[in-house]
Amino acid sequence: MARRCELTGKGVMTGNTVSHALNRTRRRFLPNLLNVTLLSDVLGRSVKLRICANALRTVEHRGGLDAFLVKSSDDELSPRALLLKKEVRAALQPAA
Repeated sequence: MARRCELTGKGVMTGNTVSHALNRTRRRFLPNLLNVTLLSDVLGRSVKLRICANALRTVEHRGGLDAFLVKSSDDELSPRALLLKKEVRAALQPAA
């Protein structure tokens, strides 16, 4: 399983560990990934996703999973999240 957030696309970054003597060694900065279950109000079911903690805060800030998916761009979402976004849009279409 890739170390990548399914909602924001945040992945592994690389950099240096710098010691007090300014010796530099390569290291990896891993995203803080969490396995969460989010509720979709429009679909009426829960969805399991592997997202970073920052994305979880953003989902809460935007007003839930459905609002996050509608506002987010397609290029940063995973294939599973894109399918979820299509389902949410289809469910919202008759109501609007």
